[in-house]
Amino acid sequence: MGCFGSSKKSSKRSDRNHHKETSKIRKTLGGTSDQTQLCSDSTKVSPYRDVNKEGDVVVKEEDQLALDVKGLNLDDQPAGKKAQTFTFEELKVATGNFRSDCFLGEGGFGKVFKGTIEKLDQVVAIKQLDRNGAQGIREFAVEVLTLSLADHPNLVKLIGFCAEGDQRLLVYEFMPLGSLEDHLHDLPSGKKPLDWNTRMKIAAGAARGLEYLHDRMKPL
Repeated sequence: MGCFGSSKKSSKRSDRNHHKETSKIRKTLGGTSDQTQLCSDSTKVSPYRDVNKEGDVVVKEEDQLALDVKGLNLDDQPAGKKAQTFTFEELKVATGNFRSDCFLGEGGFGKVFKGTIEKLDQVVAIKQLDRNGAQGIREFAVEVLTLSLADHPNLVKLIGFCAEGDQRLLVYEFMPLGSLEDHLHDLPSGKKPLDWNTRMKIAAGAARGLEYLHDRMKPL
């Protein structure tokens, strides 16, 4: 008897939790309860939304990233500063399906590949973020907007991004001389280390870039 009673309570709690989650999703897509009809109508044409048998709007988990990035209104940013949107197929073509000979390096957030964007006729560096990384969906979307607005000679320029399914990629301008690490550590035999005057100039430039990010960039 006790088991059946517990099951009913659990079912009620589950229903309440489901209602809360549904309310959150409705707020994300429709804004307010008055816009529920508009929200429902939009599911007929949106590839990101489904309607379950109870009539509730449901967002596919793997497509939430694309919705959040679109919600940042990147197209409203000044010309020349907004990040371009690339499809995953475009970036696969650019890197020859992420061939090993296009691999540039790997960091804490993912791998970096060299590629050529055909429609731009431009060589780029494509960072494929770890899909199991700690960075959340919203954090990635905000990072895209922040980097697209950054404009400083000591910061690598963000050209665009890909937010397709669970794929998250950032497209940067390509640095033909390599990373700073390439010039400071594990130098090949015969290559002279950087002199101290050059090192100080690099340090000063890095400091100016950090100052710009901390003091001059408007927080989102």
